[in-house]
Amino acid sequence: MIDSDWVVSRLKGEGRPMILDGGMGTALERNGVPMDDRVWSGRAMLTHPDAVRSAHEAFIQAGAEAILTNTFSTARHMLEPGGLGSEVRKINSLAVDLAKQARERVARSPVAIVGSICEWTSDLNPTWCSPEVVGQAAREQAEVLAESGVDILALEMCERVELSEAVTDAIIGLGLPVWMGVSARTHQGQTELATASYADCSFEEIVKRISSYPVDIVNIMHTQIPDVDRAFEIVRRYWSGPIGIYPESGFFTMPNWNFVDVISPEDLVAEANTWVKNGVRLLGGCCGLGPDHIKALANMDYE
Repeated sequence: MIDSDWVVSRLKGEGRPMILDGGMGTALERNGVPMDDRVWSGRAMLTHPDAVRSAHEAFIQAGAEAILTNTFSTARHMLEPGGLGSEVRKINSLAVDLAKQARERVARSPVAIVGSICEWTSDLNPTWCSPEVVGQAAREQAEVLAESGVDILALEMCERVELSEAVTDAIIGLGLPVWMGVSARTHQGQTELATASYADCSFEEIVKRISSYPVDIVNIMHTQIPDVDRAFEIVRRYWSGPIGIYPESGFFTMPNWNFVDVISPEDLVAEANTWVKNGVRLLGGCCGLGPDHIKALANMDYE
């Protein structure tokens, strides 16, 4: 593990914004790793570990100062319905090991390893999407990630209040910094922002509810670029701490990402300059955004 004081300083406003990596699952997909229709990129640690390590290396070499483990879809509430319930510990610990190996091999400056945890599930059976089950799965996963040596825990894609609160309650207090990610979307036929996956879940309500938790940063992530500015306004309304942005580009049709109209690195930098002027302290990419985008963010001139 690294000394996280430099991360805290950067997020609170010391120097340039911190640079996060890009979308791990879509990086694997671009490199020919098949996605699973139940656990998306979660099987890759078992089937394509070298590809996972190489993807981390590419993002570090592009300038990422923090990398997310490939564990977005590897909590028990995802792996069990996907037939991998007996592999929860192995998959999550291996994901951390691969990130650490990448850091050791190519990093020339400090790189934080961030353990990704998510409430999202591809199985709508109540057995796997109740707050109790998802919260227990998050606690189990967080403990494995912490034991394996992550520096930070990140709750990604908080969308449903009851699940987001269950997951946050489960991992707060494990002794590691916690990042929280919220995802917004203007769904077809609507004018108000909802969460990315649920047209009936208010983005403002989820932000309002999770903003009371003692996390280190709230990130707007897995959000299309046109929705980022409105999402930022809502987050700032309820959250006074650091804000990060790592958007998506393209669209998802389970289990594959569709790389359609992906924003160029140059256009991403133009957007990011505005975000930085508004006080954003972390920049990166989510689904569809790769090492070229991260390199552009790392090398941009902050006006």
